[in-house]
Amino acid sequence: MHDIRWIRDNPDAFDAALGRLGVEAASPSLLALDEARRGAIHEAETAQAEQNRAAKEIGAAKSKGDEAEFERLRTLVSEKKAAVTEMQAKARDLDAELTDALMRLPNLPFDDVPEGTDETDNVELRRWGTPRTFDFAPKEHYELPGVQDGMDFETAAKLSGSRFVVLSGAVARLHRALAQFMLDTHVTQNGLTETWTPVLVRDEMMFGTGQLPKFGEDSYRTREGWWLVPTAEVTLTNIVNGLTVDEGYLPRRYVAHTQCFRSEAGSAGRDTAGMLRQHQFEKVEMVSVTHPDASLEEHERMTRCAEGILEALELPYRTVVLCTGDMGFGARKTHDIEVWLPGQDNYREISSVSVCGDFQARRMNARMKPADGGKPVFLHTLNGSGLAVGRCLIAVLENGQEADGSVTLPSALHPWLGGKTRLSAEGELL
Repeated sequence: MHDIRWIRDNPDAFDAALGRLGVEAASPSLLALDEARRGAIHEAETAQAEQNRAAKEIGAAKSKGDEAEFERLRTLVSEKKAAVTEMQAKARDLDAELTDALMRLPNLPFDDVPEGTDETDNVELRRWGTPRTFDFAPKEHYELPGVQDGMDFETAAKLSGSRFVVLSGAVARLHRALAQFMLDTHVTQNGLTETWTPVLVRDEMMFGTGQLPKFGEDSYRTREGWWLVPTAEVTLTNIVNGLTVDEGYLPRRYVAHTQCFRSEAGSAGRDTAGMLRQHQFEKVEMVSVTHPDASLEEHERMTRCAEGILEALELPYRTVVLCTGDMGFGARKTHDIEVWLPGQDNYREISSVSVCGDFQARRMNARMKPADGGKPVFLHTLNGSGLAVGRCLIAVLENGQEADGSVTLPSALHPWLGGKTRLSAEGELL
């Protein structure tokens, strides 16, 4: 959420930053609401002062026996009390309207975020690895002989509908091993704290990270009012919701492996084959909570944590910085990491790592108390995939495929597979 005081002082800069995102100028309507809200607060305070003053004078009029003045003052107190109640209610309504308007506006991009309208305007930062040259036409993951029995879309459709999958046998074990490999690497090598969190959350938690009020259709809600998390970003970030922490508490670096649920609203017809885009999937999510001065450095650190997983698995990738038109709602800057998928002959996103500044902290009222005793300030939050487990499974299968239908598995994964090194064309780990 944005700071209305900063908008008051910098309306042109605020609107210019929104314009880079393709969002219309918002400061005129916001400042009009803010002025009306402050006016109602002032009227309520004025009426309250007049009520208090008249209340003090009632006793004096009573002691003097001045019944006419006593009745006049008593009527005045009653009128002012009603006016105070009315103005306070008006101020609350205007404050709620202003808060809702602020919550619906995206975060402002950093100045160095490239201009653009969609993914074609993203800027490549670096590449790692060389895509393998095949002496046969590489297949997509769901076409591989050793995968077809263990990746069942037909049964999943019977159970749940489209965009679901049933994994079994060696494929299910490989999927699980990837998640365990990621978690163990982040904990032992990258210094993240393994965390287990619920996948059902309250409205306030979805507001805190920015999924509400604007993007409710992208997630699922239960009859009891809980939301199924679209990512563990929601739970991990909201650990500090409502807290004021000491500076020495920071940074906090969390990692969690969870089920994730997304309605995929607006993605009809995209990536319908295979398990690239699912309603239910698994991710290993990273979240950092930092001192405001440390968040940009932390952004680079988190990006390297995600890249390191791909390098360990010997999967070629490229890292891009998203342009203004392709960035998410809560980010000030985002690095997307795209893994090479030979079956598609293309790089596809497997991780997004975003720095949010104090945008989420304002929504959560999460602050840091400086060590020097200064006034508490909003802390900074970051989030990133480390990695999307299903997409990593796809990449391992497609990059390791052989002409005979088997799959050679990355050496880094062997310890998590009991020493197994290959997926046979018959779907067995060997």
